[in-house]
Amino acid sequence: MASTKETYRVELRAAARQLGERGLYSAAKWAAELLVGIEPDATPAPSAAMDTPSSSGSAASGGRLLHLHRSGGSSFRRRLRPGGGASEAGTPLGGVSYVSTPIPDDDAFDVGADKYLLAKTYFDCREYRRAAHVLRGQAGRKAVFLRCYALYTAGEKRKEEETIELEGSMGKSNAVNQELVALERELSTHRRTGAIDSFGLYLYGIVLRDKDCEGLARTVLVESVNSYPWNWSAWLELQSLCTSSDILNNLNLKNHWMKDFFLASAHLELKMHEEALKRYERLMRVFRCSDYIQAQIATVQYSMRDLDEADMIFEELLRTDPFHVDSMDVYSNLLYAKESSTALSFLAHRVFLTDKYRPESCCIIANYYSLKGQHEKSVLYFQRALKLNRKYLSAWTLMGHEFVELKNTPAAIDAYRRAVDINPRDYRAWYGLGQIYEMMGMPFYALYYFCKSSYLQPNDARLWNAMAQCYESDQLQMIEEAIKCYERSANSNDTEGIALHQLAKLHSMLGQSEEAAFYYKKDLERIEAEERQGQNFVEALLFLAKYCKNIGRFEEAELYCTKLLDYTGPEKETAKNILQGLKRAQSGYPSMDIDDFAM
Repeated sequence: MASTKETYRVELRAAARQLGERGLYSAAKWAAELLVGIEPDATPAPSAAMDTPSSSGSAASGGRLLHLHRSGGSSFRRRLRPGGGASEAGTPLGGVSYVSTPIPDDDAFDVGADKYLLAKTYFDCREYRRAAHVLRGQAGRKAVFLRCYALYTAGEKRKEEETIELEGSMGKSNAVNQELVALERELSTHRRTGAIDSFGLYLYGIVLRDKDCEGLARTVLVESVNSYPWNWSAWLELQSLCTSSDILNNLNLKNHWMKDFFLASAHLELKMHEEALKRYERLMRVFRCSDYIQAQIATVQYSMRDLDEADMIFEELLRTDPFHVDSMDVYSNLLYAKESSTALSFLAHRVFLTDKYRPESCCIIANYYSLKGQHEKSVLYFQRALKLNRKYLSAWTLMGHEFVELKNTPAAIDAYRRAVDINPRDYRAWYGLGQIYEMMGMPFYALYYFCKSSYLQPNDARLWNAMAQCYESDQLQMIEEAIKCYERSANSNDTEGIALHQLAKLHSMLGQSEEAAFYYKKDLERIEAEERQGQNFVEALLFLAKYCKNIGRFEEAELYCTKLLDYTGPEKETAKNILQGLKRAQSGYPSMDIDDFAM
């Protein structure tokens, strides 16, 4: 186990340095954080010969330090400790044999080394074309990558400037990166001649993706991660091109341990939550101190609607790293869903003081204002987030929700459409579009968007409820289809209890008393368990009282009527009449219900 961990450390140290030297800062940061996330090796027990008073004191001190390490103080991480021995924990997936990928050596520069240092300095100062100019004529693979990457980044910068000049900071534009054609020509030549390394392949994959050559882009990115598996940015680009589980399963990937991180992240993106959770929990056996894995597990729990568990993990993450901003926008969504205004206010204040111009920070503050009902301010902060990152998916979707609250339908539709343009798998944006068209009295359009959202998130009861309500609308009146949707909702842990009540009402409407009684009884049990009595509770009692009376289950009918006597209104009088009828029926006298005297 120790040797396996040391192998991971050696690889990640080299990766963090090599990625940083090439300007791939996000990937370098990820590798460095993962390096620190590896569980420290156990401190060896002191020998008997060294058991002196002074050494005992040292051992005790060391024991306290080890106890105070955050991996030991984490209740969440303690729950994930493997039950097996060291051999099981030696690899993230027990019983899996990983391939060994050699760490490539950088080019041995002589004359070109000084120019590379100058170009890298220009790159760090965001003088991208100047950096590319310095490296013209350099033939080393490292220099070729940095020159091409600088040109690509300069083209992206110019594209953003043109978009802002023509359409504003959040407008749409047909501007393109003018460097793509030349870069594709050069990089394809290098790939054909074998004069390209994994970093060049990564850049070539990005260029192909931007030119909508997704199939070839996937192939090239697979080549990149197979030859250099520690570039997390390459894995993320590959993940963005895996829009279905079939595509993911057909990738020809080497079985390096980094593949486990990729598959876990891809499963989360594809809403395969159980698979993602299992992989992350296995990875925690080695990377027990990894904040990244902890945040991903919390995100999975949030997606599975296990809000309390996710809340606990995010709280612990903030305790260990108070200045952590990554993934905190997901935490703010969770707090919003739980209506925890105090905790959300504290989080917004914390990220504001940490880095108020991060897109995630703006999104968190926007959620805070939305929860307070200040929707105009919320829109303002979502717009700030999008000025900082126009491809920030969550901000477009949530801003659409805010425009719905403000009854600004055209702006809401535009925001949702921008979200699905960025990621067609964002079920929230499809759901938002469905809601808008439903409010506009266009149920066929609404059904189309609800179907898209439920396909992407089939276990979300809210989506099936929304679809069922569309089928129930006056324009459609497709009751059988509505019943099927409510059944799917009831089987998807409908925490709001809408499905059971509506199933009972619809079956009653169709004259299917037995089915209606079944669902009313289940709804009654749910309401009593939650101790939330209301009009639905009264309606269920009244129906069940009449139903039980009609089929001769008098004692059960009397029980329901007795509960109705605790309420005021016409239901109480109806319950009294039913009780009188029950007494007459049990005594053998004919019924004297008022209905018998109807003309």
